[in-house]
Amino acid sequence: MDFLNYAFMQRALLASVLVGITAPAVGIYLVQRRQALMGDGIGHVAMTGVGLGFLLSASPVWMATAVSVLGAILMELIRWYGRTRGDIALAMLFYGGMAGGVMFINLAPGGSNANLTSYLFGSLSTVSQSDVLAICLLAAFVVLVTLGLRRQLFAVSQDEEFARVTGLPVRALNLLTAVTAAVTVTVAMRVVGLLLVSALMVVPVAAAQQLTRSFAATFAIAVAIGVSVTLGGTVTSYYQDVPPGATIVLLTIAAFIVLTALATPLARRRARALAAARPAADPAECAIPASRASADEVGV
Repeated sequence: MDFLNYAFMQRALLASVLVGITAPAVGIYLVQRRQALMGDGIGHVAMTGVGLGFLLSASPVWMATAVSVLGAILMELIRWYGRTRGDIALAMLFYGGMAGGVMFINLAPGGSNANLTSYLFGSLSTVSQSDVLAICLLAAFVVLVTLGLRRQLFAVSQDEEFARVTGLPVRALNLLTAVTAAVTVTVAMRVVGLLLVSALMVVPVAAAQQLTRSFAATFAIAVAIGVSVTLGGTVTSYYQDVPPGATIVLLTIAAFIVLTALATPLARRRARALAAARPAADPAECAIPASRASADEVGV
């Protein structure tokens, strides 16, 4: 536990816990919406914000937040109105964001010395006190949104048309989800890195779904996995001198494999027990369509 004596490790561990909470908390809605790669796209766009931060001598974290939020809003607008050419527009946005970031960093004073790798793949030693303050504020916003509006966000993620019929402001909630995902990317970039943050938003949720289908249980297990792997990856990175982002992602994938291996026989036993208990039941008559299930029925 000697690593706790170092201020940079204390900051890195605090940032890791916040990342482990926020990334799966947003990721569960992206997975439900089948937008698992949205975090990856926002990460590309956020690079422009990092580059602008160096160029304008401003905070890269706050500048990346502003640019990634704008990028997330553009992604939603393209999704609504893009039609058949939407995928091309998104591709230009993603790769243009990455190219813009590299260009701005090289144009910045002393740009050749800017540690671009730490933003792409994460770094323990570069997490400053100001970074921790920004991460805490942004993480508080993410937690308030994902927990405070969980019923509304779940409804929209499951079935937009049904949510619209019930009177929910679907477009506003979709924009809020996109903005929250953008904020989460900037929360995670100092620990996991912009190119790897999407994995931490998606894989813990997929791993949790191997054990349960209840929304509340999946949310809790995904966050527990997220915190465990970010702390484990940060400590491993300190002792083994390996990149924290890559270590965290590999631990997350390992957790998914282990939980999948454990869940498969359990699922088979539950299916056999259910079939034996209700041999005459017609599944079509008993099933509740997922798109019409209420928040209470799925444990939100």
